[in-house]
Amino acid sequence: MPLSRSLSMSSLSGLPLWDQEELPIDELLLFEIAWEVTNKVGGIYTVIQTKAKITVDEWGENFFMIGPYYEHNFKTQVEQCDPPNAAIKAAMDSIKNNGCQLTDQLQDKPNVIAHFHEWQAGVGLVLSRSRKLPMATVFTTHATLLGRYLCAGNADFYNNLDKFDIDREAGERQIYHRYCLERAAVHCSHVFTTVSQITAVEADHMLHRKPDVVTPNGLNVKKFSAMHEFQNLHSMNKLKIQEFVRGHFYGHLDFNLEKTLFFFIAGRYEFSNKGADIFLESLSRLNYLLRVHKSDVTVVVFFIMPAKTNNFNVESLKGQAVRKQLWDTAQSVKEKFGKRLYESLLRGEIPDMNKILDRDDFTIMKRAIFATQRHGLPPVTTHNMLDDLTDPILSNVRRIGLFNSRNDRVKIIFHPEFLSSTSPLLPMDYEEFVRGCHLGVFPSYYEPWGYTPGECTVMGIPSVTTNLSGFGCFMEEHISEPTAYGIYIVDRRFRSADESCNQLTQFMFSFCQQSRRQRIVQRNRTERLSDLLDWRYLGRFYMHARHLALSRAFPERFKMDTLAPPPTQGFRYPRPSSVPPSPSASLHSTPHHSDAEDEDDNEPYDEDEEAERDRLNIKTPFTLGVVPEGKKKQPGEYGN
Repeated sequence: MPLSRSLSMSSLSGLPLWDQEELPIDELLLFEIAWEVTNKVGGIYTVIQTKAKITVDEWGENFFMIGPYYEHNFKTQVEQCDPPNAAIKAAMDSIKNNGCQLTDQLQDKPNVIAHFHEWQAGVGLVLSRSRKLPMATVFTTHATLLGRYLCAGNADFYNNLDKFDIDREAGERQIYHRYCLERAAVHCSHVFTTVSQITAVEADHMLHRKPDVVTPNGLNVKKFSAMHEFQNLHSMNKLKIQEFVRGHFYGHLDFNLEKTLFFFIAGRYEFSNKGADIFLESLSRLNYLLRVHKSDVTVVVFFIMPAKTNNFNVESLKGQAVRKQLWDTAQSVKEKFGKRLYESLLRGEIPDMNKILDRDDFTIMKRAIFATQRHGLPPVTTHNMLDDLTDPILSNVRRIGLFNSRNDRVKIIFHPEFLSSTSPLLPMDYEEFVRGCHLGVFPSYYEPWGYTPGECTVMGIPSVTTNLSGFGCFMEEHISEPTAYGIYIVDRRFRSADESCNQLTQFMFSFCQQSRRQRIVQRNRTERLSDLLDWRYLGRFYMHARHLALSRAFPERFKMDTLAPPPTQGFRYPRPSSVPPSPSASLHSTPHHSDAEDEDDNEPYDEDEEAERDRLNIKTPFTLGVVPEGKKKQPGEYGN
């Protein structure tokens, strides 16, 4: 049965209308080639998987994806079928009959667009152009190969973009052959794209070509959409995290869980690239501020980064066992108490509270209390680490002295394994865990895009990002005051490491100052940005890239005014109407109860009214690449 398709992208509420000229889809074929088609290695898999639906809606059965064949992935992720297109069927038959040699034997050849992702697929692009195959080509780099290697080696990357000897650096790292393949694909393609403005600057220096189009990464927002239930989901999943914390900190649970905030960082274990270094230093400073101000707010911070382990540690498992034993004991005593109370009331007597529990009940409760005694501190990590002495996170925890002591207002839990609902320790999926937290912190130094803060946004959870991540740059471009919408952007581009660390500390400290009501209002604003990250909007950037490629490959048939402003230019969400001009006007000068409603908090707020104003008052974007006043222009910066 032919797939249905829609040639026009529906405009989301408040977003600019899409008036791009429609392509003759019936006369075109679109191929998307990547090593991560049905093959999960990294973030490109998420890009391709989540974008597939809107691409199929547009192209129907004229859209094809090509990737590596792995038996397990083939059985679990795709279904075998016959080619729906006669041209494709003829090409596949030719491949089978001629030992993978494609012959040019088609009579009515359709125009082809081939979109290649990353250097692994680039060899197909280079060979296609060298053999002069009649097709339009698009090449997307999600991060330059050499850029990843340089940042992994702790190079001062962005301040030295124009100083690197590219060939020598690639040769010293024994990736020169791959670098040459990537650069050849970039220069052979009709249209070159990257996923963010910061990666565009990087590509200009590393690959010596400015991207034609920036194609931001989106999400299938419908997958996360919970309508007005997302606040309830936050409360439900927060209770699950609280249960884990009760077990992990048994014997040291001298802080109020109703006044405890949950922060987290998650992703690949790239200590410096992901910003775990300045995050830990900022947590040390946050701990000092909270103690100095005698705050009763406690912050529990989770590090969800996979590392080498050999199993859960005994102390962590014991904590959950003790918690469960206490719960079972309480339920048993409660059942006895309730039954005796019920029988006494049936007899018309007021029960004697000294007799309603017998000596055995008191003995059971005393034993349960004795079991919660702990002679050491709660563990920082939940697993037995293979490289405990040299592990970067644990080494820095020792340096800053955050060992989960009673006096610390910031507690650290390092979970060196991805989350799973089948875990005996923290049985939650990643999505459930994110919904239950209060703030995601991702102060990355090298992050071409960054899906983790985007996932927080669509689930209504505020997050911290940086202006060196693609997501942070995108939000700065589209939102007049990101902080008001729960997007805190740390300046790691124009400030020193110490200044960035202080800024991150202040962001987290300000977040701890918010009342429960203020956090609820902020989550509403954050979740309202979901449409901005939906492929239904961001898919138009890919449409623009394909149209541009066709106009360059087949100029006699496909016309496009390259001098006109691209229809993909952005917009800006205004400051929410309920946010006063000065942030200090809506924040207390010192921390206070996080879950207490402020009697004198008269900040006007109507969610529906504010959302409608946002839709009506969208502003045009500022010029990209503008250097903040008083800041020196950095190497590799250019305006659009």
